[in-house]
Amino acid sequence: MYPLLRFVKEMIKFRNAPRLGPLEAHVSTHICWPWDLDPWIELNNGRTLTLYDLGRIPMAQRVGLVPILRQRGWGITVAGNSTRYRRRIRMFDRFSMVSRMVGWDHRFFYMEQSMWRRGECCNQMLLRSAVTSPAGIVDPGQVLAALGHSPDSPALPGWVAAWIEADAQRTWPPELPLEAKALLSA
Repeated sequence: MYPLLRFVKEMIKFRNAPRLGPLEAHVSTHICWPWDLDPWIELNNGRTLTLYDLGRIPMAQRVGLVPILRQRGWGITVAGNSTRYRRRIRMFDRFSMVSRMVGWDHRFFYMEQSMWRRGECCNQMLLRSAVTSPAGIVDPGQVLAALGHSPDSPALPGWVAAWIEADAQRTWPPELPLEAKALLSA
């Protein structure tokens, strides 16, 4: 189940927080609750991705994006991600989340998010996101201009550019093994 109450709490908590520039970090603190756990009594990997919403959306609010989305009838969607898990977060652990945009290209925004416990990074995600309209993807430069910022992105870090390049080489749609084709066509 989506953590709606936690989401509302985060939006209220940061509603009057100082505005952020498009590249500034948003930091929030969370607790790993029993309903966030997997069978090994640690933060579930899928739940980790859901909890990252609790950093991204308040960050978008603090940047000033949420009112622009509403005014223009735009939406925002995740278009890809890559996550690295390195340390466990266990039940009732308190952890901090750092969310920041690292740049954009002609279609997508690229954000980095990480979860930290006692000074150690537990996991990190690189996320590609798009602002959408009924006509399709909105150019990120147009979004930045609507926010009153320069439409020019800083140079993307090398590891982000390498991820974009590697992801572009993946076939889409994926090629199905024969046994899967047989099951899907039945």
